[in-house]
Amino acid sequence: MSYSTRDRYSIAAQEDRCSPRTRLTIPGQLRASGGRGFQTVVHDLSISGFSAAAINRMHEGQICWLTLPGLESLQGQVIWWENCQVGCAFTELLSPIVHDNILARYSGEGVYRKIS
Repeated sequence: MSYSTRDRYSIAAQEDRCSPRTRLTIPGQLRASGGRGFQTVVHDLSISGFSAAAINRMHEGQICWLTLPGLESLQGQVIWWENCQVGCAFTELLSPIVHDNILARYSGEGVYRKIS
């Protein structure tokens, strides 16, 4: 059985957890392809994806954009939606430097370094 790169990425992001997920609370905005953006709260984050609140139903495979304070929109793909929570895999892995800065800023641990 062969998988496309996107399939392998989705499987790794959700099943193998190719990178550790950190539980935190980050206010943001989420917008599904073809839809309007809405306020959300990110509940966990890794370099490969995130989970967040999503009152509106989102569908597996749907493209979306997550905007966090001070960052450009990050493109992702919906992997699952259940009980007003959505899990998404980033289209491109989040830079470890950006990831670490977000964690430092919102987890209360470490030192926040401004991203240039």
